[in-house]
Amino acid sequence: MDDSGAEHDGGWVLVEDGLVAAVGGAEAPACDEQVELGGALVTPGLVNTHHHLCQTLTRARAQQADLFTWLRELYPVWAGIDAEAEYAAARTGLAELMLGGCTTVFDHHYVFPRGRSGLIEAEIQAAQELGARLVASRGSMDLGQSDGGLPPDELVEEIDDVLADTERLAGMVDGDMVGLAVAPCSPFSVTKELMRESAALARRLGLQLHTHLAETVEEEDYCRELFGCTPVEYLADLGWTAADVWCAHCVHLSDADVATFARTGVGVAHCPTSNLRLGAGVAPVRANGRARRRRLGIQRAERPLLRREAGVAGGARPRRAGGDDGARGAPDRHARRGRGTRARRHRLARAGEAGGRRGLAD
Repeated sequence: MDDSGAEHDGGWVLVEDGLVAAVGGAEAPACDEQVELGGALVTPGLVNTHHHLCQTLTRARAQQADLFTWLRELYPVWAGIDAEAEYAAARTGLAELMLGGCTTVFDHHYVFPRGRSGLIEAEIQAAQELGARLVASRGSMDLGQSDGGLPPDELVEEIDDVLADTERLAGMVDGDMVGLAVAPCSPFSVTKELMRESAALARRLGLQLHTHLAETVEEEDYCRELFGCTPVEYLADLGWTAADVWCAHCVHLSDADVATFARTGVGVAHCPTSNLRLGAGVAPVRANGRARRRRLGIQRAERPLLRREAGVAGGARPRRAGGDDGARGAPDRHARRGRGTRARRHRLARAGEAGGRRGLAD
């Protein structure tokens, strides 16, 4: 597949210095090395735009639960996470994703127990060892139960600590295999002040913004009760409706919400498996397409493959919130080789009409 979307039944992929330089179906260009892939299907790497790698360790918990029940059961478990556990979870989750065709993964990590350090560094290490491109995030929660939020007080942080650590982690971005997003968790776990301060910091550092939004009907009820508006109206009031923002889920959007996203360029990470497991509903993906940017993400480490689910796990009954879903994964046209090594210049891979099935390390 090339930039125009053309698909070649038999063709070639030209790799220069570890990057895909060109693809085609006609006569192959000159190269330093040629690898025959007769009978193989060569596609761009998939980009996962919403994940929680640490939840790989707890995916079997709270099988019969809606979102808020699920979170309340697992917050105390996640409070025990440390760098060793994060590393193990990240290696497992990233390996699953890579086996499913993902080469770039965004991880929304927002649990930072007090006294623990090195969590983001641990998942970056795992990604580097496996050769995956990782966009990490400095997530955050500062609205605890005693102040009307959902997470327990022991898992919330001070705003100044969050911002300082975010700026520190921004120094690890290499512009290639490691990226960073600024990602307060959700309207029911973060204060307005942290949302605004996070946006200001991200824009000063040139980083993108991410959060959960409109995942369940309960969230809308919560926002109306606490803030007197819908989740999207709340986001707009905080200065978060802009082209440097993408939101996860967005199952329960009105036509006005979709129009706001379209006008301001807000992106959406569609997470069908998570939404079905929790009975949250089906996102109005076709309507969201009018917002120009639609992303496919895998939430809560439930499945390694990007695909539509035929049913609802755990017996939960989804509340439909829009039209039919379905999307092709976003192609990562700059997929690197494993372990971050660089391919020889002008390396050519040919996918022919016949022969045995072989995979290319790139």
